[in-house]
Amino acid sequence: MKRLETDAVRENLSEILAFIDSELENADCPLKVMYLIDIAAEEIFVNIASYAYGPEGGKAAIEIELEDEPKTAVITFRDSGIPYNPLEKEDPDITLSAEERQIGGLGIFMVKKSMDSVIYDHSDGQNVLTIRKVLEG
Repeated sequence: MKRLETDAVRENLSEILAFIDSELENADCPLKVMYLIDIAAEEIFVNIASYAYGPEGGKAAIEIELEDEPKTAVITFRDSGIPYNPLEKEDPDITLSAEERQIGGLGIFMVKKSMDSVIYDHSDGQNVLTIRKVLEG
């Protein structure tokens, strides 16, 4: 498992994506799958940077682990911000036009639809969101 801890600020997004992409490239991850993981990681990290902490800010940790059979990336995001389970938010009604839909929720909806699994836990004072994606295909 590899781990990166950084300040939870939007300006650090490129550092997060470079960290994840480096590990995915080492695992011969197809570009299409890497793109889906990057979109999910961006959504999750930007939400942490935007909403987890107040003006004083805080840290975020990203851990990536690669499993075999099937080859799978397991990426965990940790923060000590306000407890919040994004999976409890009701999915947006995508049958409505953009003008009719309520604001918010589309990003985490995309994460849930594009990853093989998304799990939230709050333990030891931390929000822990884990995404899994098979790297084949």
